[in-house]
Amino acid sequence: VADLAVIAFFCAAVLVAGFSVRKSDRSGAVGFLLAGRPLTLPLFVMTLVATWYGGILGVGEFSYRYGISNWLMQGVPYYLFAALFAYFLAPRIRATNLLTIPDKLEASYDRKTAVLGSVLTLILVTPAPYLLMLGVLLEMLFGWGLFAGILVSALVSVSYLFTGGFRADVRTDVVEFFFMFAGFGIILPWCVAGYGGIDFLRANLPPLHLTWHGGNEVQYIVVWFFIALWTFVDPSFHQRCYAAKDERTARRGILVSIAFWFLFDFMTVATGLYARAILPGLEEPVMAYPLLAETVLPPVAKGIFFAGILATIMSTLNTMAFVSAQTLGRDIVLRLTPGWSAQSAGGEADGRPAFWTRVGLVAALALSIPMAMLIPSVIGIWYTVGTVTIPGLIVPILSAYSGRWKLPARNAFMSMAGGWLTSTGWWIAGLLTGGEGRLLFGVEPIYPGLAVSVIAALPGFIRTARSRNPSGDAA
Repeated sequence: VADLAVIAFFCAAVLVAGFSVRKSDRSGAVGFLLAGRPLTLPLFVMTLVATWYGGILGVGEFSYRYGISNWLMQGVPYYLFAALFAYFLAPRIRATNLLTIPDKLEASYDRKTAVLGSVLTLILVTPAPYLLMLGVLLEMLFGWGLFAGILVSALVSVSYLFTGGFRADVRTDVVEFFFMFAGFGIILPWCVAGYGGIDFLRANLPPLHLTWHGGNEVQYIVVWFFIALWTFVDPSFHQRCYAAKDERTARRGILVSIAFWFLFDFMTVATGLYARAILPGLEEPVMAYPLLAETVLPPVAKGIFFAGILATIMSTLNTMAFVSAQTLGRDIVLRLTPGWSAQSAGGEADGRPAFWTRVGLVAALALSIPMAMLIPSVIGIWYTVGTVTIPGLIVPILSAYSGRWKLPARNAFMSMAGGWLTSTGWWIAGLLTGGEGRLLFGVEPIYPGLAVSVIAALPGFIRTARSRNPSGDAA
């Protein structure tokens, strides 16, 4: 009862935060989609940190299976690319005063590239795996069926995002930020006090769990570094930079966020190691964190931990649902409407982007519910989505923000389409051949996709270089 009371308090706090947005704060495109660009440094950090860990059950599964190598694959490459993003992209993104990644693609190239980029972005940010994780947790906590848990999760997320837009997302992220750190801040000391420190782990973990590779092949580890290029094309990063108060806030906010991610990764990986040491032989390692809490935590503390798990998932679900909504409703449907222009429709008086984002929110979650019922593994979804979409997005997006190396529109589209189709085709061929590791010729799909994307872009880069005047500026 005490645990349920804590969880109920958390849910009430999220709902109050989400529904507290005033009508005047959500009017027009900029108000609804970016909250009027108000993010100060603390708000920027809390909302960005909170949205980056939605797959927390997958993190627990990975740590349970492979130990500290989870930190190497799921942490280190993201710190690196986030730092590069902060220095080279964040100020440029904020300076554009645009609203979304497809807006930048259309401004730099053309509409067809923007539409294709919207489709790939929609694949990248599907909220389905986060609905699944919430459904599983609600099933465990309250005994509901999986479908009922997923449906409730979707309805709650839609409710305050539908009325409050991005500002509701940010306000709920603040509440969830504190709960996610509180949850793991409680369970880890409890494990140390009850079972011991590093000596206990060394005595009870498989030896490979304390090695950098965790028993994984080098190619598998390296591919996660390429998947971490996700950072450069992640819509939530771009969205928060667009919403930042100024360019300095965008850059500093990401750098400060890296420190919080490092701390949270330490807590989550260590908790996964304790789960493996205390509960060896779990049939479903994806439930490592919840089952560990059931084993080691007393009432109230257990409620705080489960609230922290819910907060970690919900913060990302909110953002993915909202980005999916604006991508589907505004960046695809509205962009294909004759006579509509992103450049002329971003003002406060234009209500169409907000309207179509609301339509997209309902549609995106309606499509995600059946998908969530079919998803076998969160880690598998991250891997698949990253390997098939990143090769199509990375080169055109980075080029769009580079005045010196901006591609001609034709080459940008060919790079995007070629990278995406190659990696997707390679992945499908691997599934059909059924070879070892289900990889065609033993090669990860992301590599040929990136290669084709670069090759398709290369003539454009050469053309751009030749067109520069002697001063080095783009012609």
